[in-house]
Amino acid sequence: MRVAVTGSIATDHLMTFGGKFADSLVVEQLDKISLSFLADDLQIRRGGIAANIAFGMANLGQQPVLVGSVGKDFEDYRSWLERHGVDCNSIHVSSKAHTARFVCTTDVDMAQIATFYPGAMSEARGIELKPVSDRVGGIQLVLIGPNDPVAMQRHTDECRTRGIPFAADPSQQLAWLDGRGIRDLIEGAAYLFTNEYEAHMIAQKAGWDERDLAGAVGVQVTTKGKDGATIRQKGHDPIHVDVVPGVQPVDPTGVGDAFRGGFLTGLAQGLDHRRCAQLGSTLAAYVIETVGTQEYTLSTAAFVDRVRLAYGADAAADIGAHVRCPKP
Repeated sequence: MRVAVTGSIATDHLMTFGGKFADSLVVEQLDKISLSFLADDLQIRRGGIAANIAFGMANLGQQPVLVGSVGKDFEDYRSWLERHGVDCNSIHVSSKAHTARFVCTTDVDMAQIATFYPGAMSEARGIELKPVSDRVGGIQLVLIGPNDPVAMQRHTDECRTRGIPFAADPSQQLAWLDGRGIRDLIEGAAYLFTNEYEAHMIAQKAGWDERDLAGAVGVQVTTKGKDGATIRQKGHDPIHVDVVPGVQPVDPTGVGDAFRGGFLTGLAQGLDHRRCAQLGSTLAAYVIETVGTQEYTLSTAAFVDRVRLAYGADAAADIGAHVRCPKP
């Protein structure tokens, strides 16, 4: 299965704050909020949700097609992604805007406050998926991740028109969408990826209950932080997968992207949903243990052994047959 990953491609500016954001919040004064936090550290890293997902897939042996819009300042980043196996030949390069920026501060409780500058991402609305599919000999699944809202809708509509299965992953853009906009992006999706908070937001804004959502999408994949992930599919019992034990968290940025990259790798290799989630959870463990979303390194043997320790020998055998990391 060839997977195209659409969405944001950005540079991450990651800072850490040695206290708790909650200690500085005055509930009665939130309408007058004016806060500044003294950061302890600054790391400038490669990021963007689509790029993170594609990087994760490539490090597990896939050849994902990354689709998005960047600025002329993207050349070093392009080289990095291509060196790690990501197909970057369908990325649009803006002649006037910088590559998007994600600026995020994380406190000691792993709470985050972030700002996102879209920049060249706004030009993604001009990208057609058919030429992408034709170039690589066919696309069997398109992940539609957070992006320029017009681009997200255009990609969704094109997938429906051309009969290409798509996975909806609206993520941060849910905050800006109304109920109609959310329904337009989700209905008919083969997969819906959200975290637990986003799932509640969809239900509230779209006016859907669990039955409505089950009828609108094929499979709902919900990540729940330290409580693992749940997969729901109409007519099947829910599947729950725990997180990998023994993780030493350093920075949560990009953990959800890694889970998606692992899950999509499992789908591309024909694994069942439980194994897909276990694969995603294992890759997510590597990301939360590093600063930056693409700074981890994988070896096949160590990765499969970590799967074995977390999920058992059968899981390791099933997943190990389909994972090809950069190192043996």
